[in-house]
Amino acid sequence: MKKLIVTFLISSFGFSQSSKDLEMWAKNATNKSFDMFYEILSIPNDANHLDDIELNVKWCEKNFANRGFVTQRISTPKAPLLLAERTFPKAKETVLIYLQIDGQPVDNSRWFQESPYTPVLKRQNSKGVWEIIDWDKIKNYEDDWRIFARSTSDAKGPVVMFLNAIDVLEEKKLSPNFNIKVIMDFEEELGSPNLPRAVNANREILSADHLIIFDGPKHRSGKPTLTFGARGISTIQLTIYGPVTAQHSGHFGNYVPNPALRMAKLLASMKDDEGVVVIPGFYDGISIDSKTKKILDNFPHDQEQFMKTLQIGELDKVGDTYQESIQFPSLNIRGMQSGWIDEKVRTIIPSWARAEIDIRLVLESDPKRLISLVKKHVENQGYYVVDREPTAKERTDHPKVATFTHKISYQSFRTDLDTKVGKWLRKSIKKGFDTDPIRIRMSGGSIPISPFVNTLDIPAVTVPTVNRDNNQHSPNENIRLGDYRNGIKTILSILTEPL
Repeated sequence: MKKLIVTFLISSFGFSQSSKDLEMWAKNATNKSFDMFYEILSIPNDANHLDDIELNVKWCEKNFANRGFVTQRISTPKAPLLLAERTFPKAKETVLIYLQIDGQPVDNSRWFQESPYTPVLKRQNSKGVWEIIDWDKIKNYEDDWRIFARSTSDAKGPVVMFLNAIDVLEEKKLSPNFNIKVIMDFEEELGSPNLPRAVNANREILSADHLIIFDGPKHRSGKPTLTFGARGISTIQLTIYGPVTAQHSGHFGNYVPNPALRMAKLLASMKDDEGVVVIPGFYDGISIDSKTKKILDNFPHDQEQFMKTLQIGELDKVGDTYQESIQFPSLNIRGMQSGWIDEKVRTIIPSWARAEIDIRLVLESDPKRLISLVKKHVENQGYYVVDREPTAKERTDHPKVATFTHKISYQSFRTDLDTKVGKWLRKSIKKGFDTDPIRIRMSGGSIPISPFVNTLDIPAVTVPTVNRDNNQHSPNENIRLGDYRNGIKTILSILTEPL
């Protein structure tokens, strides 16, 4: 009889799991997972190509259904969202899990392998160079080996981690004491343009008590991490015009104004030499009280090593520390173009210059207000501003002409560190890793969670699982295999902790 009672407790609530149990289970699951990981990484997932996204949707439908989840598509004007739901006996609450499936576009010429969608196993040699090794050796992997492919870390890695953690529960006959809903986003890298409306229209089927986001990199130290907020994002495209066609710089230099120079001066006028935005009112409404400052100051950050890693000689001065700096909205030039460079360079005065700008939002900042402040600043610098390509008359009637367009993707979110979900996750991580997680008030990156938080009225916490130096959004994206295994262990720690 005692044996039966113990078995019931283990099967229903997972009271017996120790960090050693979870470590052993994660190691076994890791070796079983590599074929699945290879398979999903081999499916192109640029959301600009809906035929490829459909293949990803079908893959998710199949693999979640195979694990007892009931799936349904939530239609949007483009790629659907996918909801997978599974209920468990004795469950009183529901946890909604957000997973991202799509990835950034790729530039094959800058990847050090045949294709970003053909996963490659690599290890670093004594000279710091990443060398390809035979994929068959992965079953005997070392923690510092890495898989290189698009979306290894951002964010198909967490998807495979989650599915394999579910497999462990099945194998061990364990059941969470909460129901699980998983919402999968296939347009995150496009800013999830259709997500807010879809969440609002489907609030009943998405309803839950807590939201967990498996996304993003852990703290630079590699220690378990919980993040309680993220900045939102909006974008601006700014174009300045010169001659209607590019002109010979020898014939017309010193005579025809150069739009590239004007763009450089305009952008430089938005910030001072310390990186602080000088547009009046940009930081209005942001205050950091003593309690918050203490939380921010306790964040472990080796500034000197960080600067060496990035090979930079100074830092911007928006905040006193890294964490303090990301409590403010940012104004970032994410790309510029005018004329030609490198082997295509030519001696011309360009016809136009374009800057792509992103504004990272915090909870207190109104994106419409910030965008209007930037637009007003451009006008104050003497520009006639339109939201389309200017006409010939507008170009000749005004000394300076600019096209200004914008898009608001989603707002910031922030959850109190001492909410029920925060305490539960902290306890889960401590059980799995015998240490308290690093708790971060807010991350600098953006994820489309505010529609869930605001529409469904539920608290959200991000559980990052991947190595920070993963080259996400860039060529040669990768995941460190030690972090991949620990990601499975992290999810197991959560799924086996009673809520």
